[in-house]
Formats: sequence, structure tokens, C-alpha cells
Amino acid sequence: MGDKQGRIYIIVGEASGDLHGANLLKELNKLGVSTVVRAWGGDRMKKEGATIIKHISELAFMGFIEVILNIRTILKNINFCKKDILEFKPDVLLLIDYPGFNLRIAQWAKKNGIKVHYYISPQVWAWKKSRVKTIKATVDQMYSILPFENDFYKQFDYQTQYVGHPLLDEVENFNQSKLTREEFLTKNSLANEPIISILPGSRKQEIKVKLPIMFEAVKSLKKHQIIIAGAPNQTLKMYEEFEKKGCKIVFGQTYDLLSNSEAAIVTSGTATLETALLNIPEVVCYKGSWISYYIAKALIKINYISLVNLIMDRQIVKELIQGECDPQNIREELELLIKNKKYREEMLSNFILMREKLGGPGASKKVANSLLKTISE
Repeated sequence: MGDKQGRIYIIVGEASGDLHGANLLKELNKLGVSTVVRAWGGDRMKKEGATIIKHISELAFMGFIEVILNIRTILKNINFCKKDILEFKPDVLLLIDYPGFNLRIAQWAKKNGIKVHYYISPQVWAWKKSRVKTIKATVDQMYSILPFENDFYKQFDYQTQYVGHPLLDEVENFNQSKLTREEFLTKNSLANEPIISILPGSRKQEIKVKLPIMFEAVKSLKKHQIIIAGAPNQTLKMYEEFEKKGCKIVFGQTYDLLSNSEAAIVTSGTATLETALLNIPEVVCYKGSWISYYIAKALIKINYISLVNLIMDRQIVKELIQGECDPQNIREELELLIKNKKYREEMLSNFILMREKLGGPGASKKVANSLLKTISE
């Protein structure tokens, strides 16, 4: 590439994308090649040197109704994004997850002669298979992270690059530098009692809906301390009510919190896989507006909502969805995880099988190398 600085434009729309984007930037920095990165992202990507022009705290809308209510903001963001990309003139546009927004940008970018790479495939195997046609026409390189995605795309005569799951990198990095239990407890002024962790999600909306239910399920547990993982894009104000009721809130230490927990209550999404990779028994919860739920139920053709169960193609962790997501059901499952040794050990042994299926770490490095190859072409 000589003295030329590679120009990469990255778009992520939520906390998990910011995490994967940051790990990718770490690998790019290790390669020692001069790059300028402009991005839609969060604090983690900013820390790794990206210039953040739209923060994820402004971007995360979930559910069909919520998207409709915010459509003007979304359309305004799309127009701003197109203008900003054209002014930046990137060598490559990297889209990370966030498909509703990113696929629209991919179509536009392709028409404008911009190379498009996509990291973390939209879940086209679950719904909207019509999006495969868009991906084939607009995405120059798709990096898939789940073992079954390559075979899915082959049905449509489209070749993806399987790089493994980026969370394997994240968990391996954490395991090399994690705090001891004593250090974690001291740092956060916690008692030396068993911990139940609550991961209510990162979006305001899902926290407001699910956190009261999750807390209700565990408030009567006398021998445990209940700790909420605060989302990086939220403030303490979001959790004040539960802090007053005796919960501790821990920000920026979700892996340390999980690894010191006896069990976890986890909102469906990336966190279900993170919890499993850290070997912590969990119960998975999902609850949204009923209209969004019924629309999703009609459209989405998968047997499970958690990544753990999807990867294994069978139920490894209990999923409590919509009407089933109530305090009593959560509490009953938690008690099984805590008190039933056989039940607990079976879940943990299945987590080992899941890790074997995912393969080894190195996803971020593979994507970084591929991007640099594209820039130097």
C-alpha cells in the first residue's frame, strides 16, 4: 500500500456491533498498517482510534412498531450517512450486523462504485430470505460467523467466508486478564455471597419491559446478591429504581460479573452466547410489544431465539418467550440451575460441545487481513 493511508468506513448500530468493531480495529492496529477509520459506533470503537460521527446511543430501534414510530429519524440518518460516505471516499465500506439500515446503505454504495464488505450476516436463514438476493447483488464479501451460514448461502450460489465467532476472541482475551473473585468483589464493594446476574439488554425499551419482571423473579432470594449488568450506552438513572430496592448495578464489567455468578437471567441476543462461552448456566428471556411479537412470529421461521440453541439446533438453555416470560417461570428455572446438580452439569457439558462446534478464535484477525488485502488492491 506504500505511503497511502487506507480509508475504511464502518457502520454498526448497537452495543454488540461496537464490541466486534473494536476488536477488529485492535487487529488492524496490530498489523501496523496506516488506516483512517470513520464510523458509526460507540465508545469501544472510539477507544481503538475510530472517528465516531454517529453514536450507537442514537441508533438502536427494535421491533416493528418502534421502527415505524422512528421512521423519520431513520430516513434522516440514511441520508446523512450517504452524504458522509461520499465525502469520506472510503476504500472499503464495512457493515457490521444492523441489517435493516446496513442493507439499504449496501445497495446505495454498490451503485456508487464503493466496495462493500459485511461482517456478521443478517439472519436471512431466520426470516426475509428475499434479502439474499440483495446481498448477492450488493455485498462483495460476506464474513459469516455461525457454522451453518455457509451452507445456507451455498443454496443460493453465494460464497461467504466463515471466520468463526468473534465472541471467542473476546472471551479468550478476557480469560487472560480477568480479575480474581476477591478483586472483583472488592472493586465493586460486594459481599462474598453467591451472585445472580441480570442482563436485561442494552436498549431502553427492552430494559423497561424486562428488568421489572426479572427483578420480581429474584427479589425473594435471600442467600444471593442480585447484580444488574448496566448497558454501556445507558446511565445509572435507568436502573435507579432497582438500586433503591437493593440491587447493585455494575457497568463495564459484564464478563467479570458473569464469570463470578452462580447463574444468570439473560435477554435474548448476543449475551446468551457470551454467558454460555463463560460457562455460566442461564435462563433466556424475551418480551416485546404484542403486536411486534405476533408480526415476528408470523415472519420468523426458526425453532429457537437464543444463539446457544440455534448453534446446537436443540434446546440447551430454557427460553421464556413473551407470555411465558413471567417472574414465576424465571424463578422456577433459576432454582433448577442452582439446586439441581444434574440439570446444571448437563447444561455446562452442552456448552463445551457448542464451543467445539464454533471452532477456535481468530475472527477479528481474519476480517482485518481481508480488509487490508482489499484496500491494497
